[in-house]
Amino acid sequence: MLLVIDAGNTNVVFAVYDGAKWRGTWRITMQAQRTSDEYAVWLLALLRMQGISADDIEGAVIGTVVPAALYHLRTLCRQWFAVEPLLASARLDWGFSIKMDNPDEVGVDRLLNGLAAHHLYGGPLTVIDFGTATTFDVVDHEGSYCGGVIAPGINLSVEALHQAAARLPRIGVGRPAVDSVIGRNTVAAMRSGVFWGYIGLIEGIVERIRQEVGQDMKVLATGGLAPLFSEGTTVFDHVDSMLTLNGLRILAGRNPLPRLTIEKDLLTEG
Repeated sequence: MLLVIDAGNTNVVFAVYDGAKWRGTWRITMQAQRTSDEYAVWLLALLRMQGISADDIEGAVIGTVVPAALYHLRTLCRQWFAVEPLLASARLDWGFSIKMDNPDEVGVDRLLNGLAAHHLYGGPLTVIDFGTATTFDVVDHEGSYCGGVIAPGINLSVEALHQAAARLPRIGVGRPAVDSVIGRNTVAAMRSGVFWGYIGLIEGIVERIRQEVGQDMKVLATGGLAPLFSEGTTVFDHVDSMLTLNGLRILAGRNPLPRLTIEKDLLTEG
């Protein structure tokens, strides 16, 4: 079984893939200084509920855009599962070219999304990820990563609006209660601006990408808010919440997993 860890700016997602299917996914808030022991207490209990023990894990892969969290996640794999994790980076074998000025500066989550999207859906395509930032990533028909667009995330925009304007309340992200764009009160106006404003951003950027590329492209959405925004536009061809996790397990299948040289009993005793 493969332990898959996707550590983003907001959440850390753990999942187990048994070679044929996902056995479970679990999510915890990102805290960069959360220790490996804290992760272990929480994760091992969840694994036991699915009938999975630490001994069942034969390999691990980590993708993270939070460097400060890497030490504790790698220690978790070593001490509690006795495996050396594969670390996703631009220098691994992705099976495609990264057409960027500096490939090392590209967030691995964006490369993972591109890898999984082309593997599962073909190309060319644009992947929109509704995370801490809203990213648009372009993959050509050969699967090569061609670059993209980074915009502020929805929750960041909502929080900035509340903090910068004294009389505007903090609101949750959601579809307006009515289809009218014009809000009849402050909260309704804010909800409309956030929801329909981002729909306009999505549709506008996708159309500009299509014009620049010069051909029609599939559009794939992922991230926690993708289902919400799919209610307001027909631009998405697919919504896939497992995209980054699938990218990690595909990447692990393309690259040899590192081997841990220290025996498990010594790790446990240490």
